[in-house]
Amino acid sequence: MKLTDLLSGNANVAEWEAKGYQLPKFDIAAVRQRTHDEPTWVHFGGGNIFRAFPAAIINDALNTGQYDRGVIVAETFDYEVIDKAYKPYDNLSLLVSLQSSGTIEKKVIASVTESLKADYQFSDWARLVEIFCKPSLQMITFTITEKGYSFNDADLARGLTPVLAMGKVTALLLERFKAGQLPLTVQSMDNCSHNGDKVKAGVMAYAERWVADGLAPAEFLAYLKDEKKITFPWSMIDKITPRPHVKVKEMLAADGFEDNNYIETEKHTFTAPFVNAEEVQYLVIEDNYTNGRPPLELGGALYTTRDTVDKVETMKVTTCLNPLHTAMSIYGCMLDYTLISAEMADEDLRAFIQKIGYMEAMPVVTDPGVLNPYEFIGAVINRRLPNPFMPDAPQRIASDTSQKLPIRFGETIKKYIARGLDKSNLVLIPLTLAGYARYLKGIKDNGEPFEPSPDPMLEELQAIVAPLEIGKTDQDYSCLRQLYSRKDIFGVDLYEAGLGEQIEGMVKELYAGNGAVRKTLHKYVVAR
Repeated sequence: MKLTDLLSGNANVAEWEAKGYQLPKFDIAAVRQRTHDEPTWVHFGGGNIFRAFPAAIINDALNTGQYDRGVIVAETFDYEVIDKAYKPYDNLSLLVSLQSSGTIEKKVIASVTESLKADYQFSDWARLVEIFCKPSLQMITFTITEKGYSFNDADLARGLTPVLAMGKVTALLLERFKAGQLPLTVQSMDNCSHNGDKVKAGVMAYAERWVADGLAPAEFLAYLKDEKKITFPWSMIDKITPRPHVKVKEMLAADGFEDNNYIETEKHTFTAPFVNAEEVQYLVIEDNYTNGRPPLELGGALYTTRDTVDKVETMKVTTCLNPLHTAMSIYGCMLDYTLISAEMADEDLRAFIQKIGYMEAMPVVTDPGVLNPYEFIGAVINRRLPNPFMPDAPQRIASDTSQKLPIRFGETIKKYIARGLDKSNLVLIPLTLAGYARYLKGIKDNGEPFEPSPDPMLEELQAIVAPLEIGKTDQDYSCLRQLYSRKDIFGVDLYEAGLGEQIEGMVKELYAGNGAVRKTLHKYVVAR
């Protein structure tokens, strides 16, 4: 069983279907031809999340028979991905959905019609220019991670041959401008807040520089700023797509599916002909398009207003997912866990995050309407975090914790204050923040050392708690005021917020000696 057999006519379809593989219901060759001639969608970023989510959504739309165009993928960073994960398999891939029950669902994704290298050194660039000059093109999208939207003076100074992704996209938009100021929507699908603004900032930086240097006409800037021509909508995306999993590889091999090899590029991109991803997914998009759009709603995307996208993002980041992840990561590291799914089998930790979400953060959530906060958090606790296929580690999630605390917990505290709510309801959020002072010591609850995860503020914050010793009685905890008054770390001065002394008391309990982390966690979780 090989992916390329599905195009060559050599596939035993009955065998594929008997083994549970969902095959495309559309004419692949016909969709590829129509997309080549009249493309509607180009996506930048050929990584696993693209194949597991945006490409899968349009694949589902195609399977309904209500749409007839696929998506063209363009890679801006790691060109080996095109050479090793796309071309050898005729742009086909296998999506393996990892169920919390321990089973898998298998679906062949055939919606990707072309795979191109987005760089001037390759002949693919001419094809991209051709596509951008087509009136049929409706949108371009991105999953290039937040750092993919960056730009710098050196790249801006390269003129019309930039190296970074936003520069290349701006060069292609200039070609579309020259072709008749054709309309287009520039849509980020990356997991970062207000992502459309990040794309816009990058594009505008290059355009403004080129106009100032006389490399592009002033009308080009006007074109990019005209919301009847170009828009930069926001979106919220949520789906975990880990590296190819050995259990999945073994299951596929047992089926007789031969395209199960691992691929690691020189730039350390980890991929495979198959993509494994969690079953739960959300894509909420601001419906602001200038030239029409592919019907992604047929595959489950939700279209709404910018304000609603912002509410969904806030709900996820400050209540229903991200704070729970951070609380688990801090305590998981100290309690010697290496898997989030294993933490969910720990009664104290499960109750800890459940009560943080439902009892402490939920009272200040604004229901966005398109997604129910209670159902969202229920899926997180009951289906997503316990998933045995998700090899996510608290050590990974604990990276950059100092940068996450202001949003994930500080915003909730601010809302309690602004709305005049009773802060005595806050017990486990303060316990999370108290745990951070204990985590910074880099000593597990059993007394063994561990290496705290990378964080730009790590050394500075560790220096603050350096005077504290685990197990030492009657020590001076006054250094904690220096930590918990930091608005840049917690979003608020926790003493001004009326929580500082409460948190200090919890820190003292956590520092009482070996076993104190478990004892303190259990005490407050049960009492709550």
